[in-house]
Amino acid sequence: MSLEADLTAVLSPLAGGRVYPDFAPDNAARPYIVYQQVGGPSPNYLEKTVPDGRGARMQVACWADTRLAANALALQVEDALVQATAFDTESAGALVATADPETRLRGARQDFLIWAAR
Repeated sequence: MSLEADLTAVLSPLAGGRVYPDFAPDNAARPYIVYQQVGGPSPNYLEKTVPDGRGARMQVACWADTRLAANALALQVEDALVQATAFDTESAGALVATADPETRLRGARQDFLIWAAR
């Protein structure tokens, strides 16, 4: 599977399958999780060989109706990613609280460095 498919498989049980790349659909049921690649390590080999793995910095955002619910889901995400067997994960920082004034949703986001086999 791809890194994105593996990530979705790990996170889906936490939000009833509501895991979306980049952004959630309009009026998505809550809570839900959104992920986006925001950079990451890029191995370059002088031997001109293709790397056997892929590294990515993935930002995972949890959205819910309340701050407590968003933070609780974000902590579950962190635990699930650290314990995942499909790839190796390292936290790239602590949770960041956020809110969307237009939708009035509360969010918690965190970046992770993920290494997966190709």
